[in-house]
Amino acid sequence: MEEESNVTYLTFGGHVELHKYRYLYFMVVFTIYILILCSNSAIVYLIWNQQDLHEPMYIFIAALLLNSVLFSAVIYPKLLVDFLSEKQIIYYRACLVQYFMFYALSNSEFLLLAAMAYDRYVSICKPLQYLTIMRKTTISIFLALSWLLPAFLDIGITIMTANQQLCSFTLEAIFCNNSIYKLFCVPSKAISVYGVLIFLILNVVPVIFIVFTYTRILIICYHSSGEVRIKAAQTCVPHLLVLINYFILIAYVVIAGRLESDFPKTARLIMSLQLALCHAVFNPIIYGLNMKEISKHLKRLFLFNARISFDS
Repeated sequence: MEEESNVTYLTFGGHVELHKYRYLYFMVVFTIYILILCSNSAIVYLIWNQQDLHEPMYIFIAALLLNSVLFSAVIYPKLLVDFLSEKQIIYYRACLVQYFMFYALSNSEFLLLAAMAYDRYVSICKPLQYLTIMRKTTISIFLALSWLLPAFLDIGITIMTANQQLCSFTLEAIFCNNSIYKLFCVPSKAISVYGVLIFLILNVVPVIFIVFTYTRILIICYHSSGEVRIKAAQTCVPHLLVLINYFILIAYVVIAGRLESDFPKTARLIMSLQLALCHAVFNPIIYGLNMKEISKHLKRLFLFNARISFDS
């Protein structure tokens, strides 16, 4: 730890074995980050720009992809700077900001997926009431809750974390997450209890709700015509793939955290990046290729740009 003018610095310990290949890591991660920004932003732009995509389902998709862009921006810029630096340090206050943003945005993902599941439930199970239920006000409330509720709950645990006394100043991670708890002089039971409460509210409850809605959708589709089944498959399968992918990555990170001491630092780096890397790349591929209307507009966009390039 270095302390100047009452400013506390933390050192990242997760980069120790990466110095030899840091330029290679930088190029790989930089390329992936640009891919994340371009792919997610392209679909968000299409949904915003095309009037026929101004429907609840596509608005929630745009919100989910925008969340991925913000989530990646919390991690990758600082990580890229660290790859090119001789010493990987961060202000403790900046670390707390990254910690807060990381968990607020990752928890927002569950609520956005729950909102998308509800939209599909109303569309397929209550089609005659869809326009009445899924109004602009309803969509705005869902979006506001998806971002504001996690922010409100996570700011509380961040403030509690900021008030803890530190006895260690080396963070065994590559970005600021709950590894901060290992720096405390005395473990905090209050933070542990609050963390479990946040997990139940922002993770477990949305998952139960999503399982319930998709179970109802499957039951309705089983007793419906082939046309309804096709419609359900076209709109629900991409959501389910994203949901399954996200849950697998969450479980992967939890398992990696449990076995952290048995893994080399390079392996822990790769595991730590899975959540932000694979999910942020996976989402635009799923929605860009599997959602018929989005795929159609993407093809038009690329063909138009290709025609301009050819003509010039």
